[in-house]
Amino acid sequence: MFERYAIFYTPAPGAFADFGAAWLGWDSAIGKSVPHPTVPDLDVARLTARPRKYGFHGTLKAPFHLHDTKSPRMLTEALQAFAHGHPPVPLGALKASPANGFISLRASIASKALDSLAAAVVTEFDIFRAPSSQEDIERRRRTHLSPRQDQHMLDWGYPYVFEDFHFHMTLTRSLRQQELPKVLPLVQSLCAPVLPDHLVIDAVTLMGQDADGYFHQLQRATLAG
Repeated sequence: MFERYAIFYTPAPGAFADFGAAWLGWDSAIGKSVPHPTVPDLDVARLTARPRKYGFHGTLKAPFHLHDTKSPRMLTEALQAFAHGHPPVPLGALKASPANGFISLRASIASKALDSLAAAVVTEFDIFRAPSSQEDIERRRRTHLSPRQDQHMLDWGYPYVFEDFHFHMTLTRSLRQQELPKVLPLVQSLCAPVLPDHLVIDAVTLMGQDADGYFHQLQRATLAG
């Protein structure tokens, strides 16, 4: 039994997925640590310490504890049914860019189709989420949420949904402003050879978090609606 579950986008096996796993040092598809690339004058392990345990991903439904009336099997069956009913979403090109102190891969243009898919994941799978603890609520509130984000957090267990959702694939810890001029060009140059010209969100992935905090891919369900 995993401690928490989540629904992410994870790339299909290939160069893009391999890059993300190596960069972060954790391959969620096989559930193992993998060597970081060697980058002169850059401590990749330290740079990626915070996002490592989540693996290379884009969040669709943030990590949650499973409701005591639900089972992991029910969750996997629901994910498969959901994937059969929703089509893949073309996203276009990605670019490594900073936002809120983190360097992430982000789409160059907004996608209403992806926003709709993410909203559907949030709402349709909320029956599987156990209510947030008071500790979780207080922890979230320490990040200075807007009133709308606070209500999202109370309603859906996570503040950054619907209007506040922005698809991204995190690559680094939070950086100080003076670090960006050095780190950003290096990350961009490393990403460039493997970034898809036209990324398609082609699947939704059920993730499980182990006792050490690392997330594992449990089921990658192809979007086939």
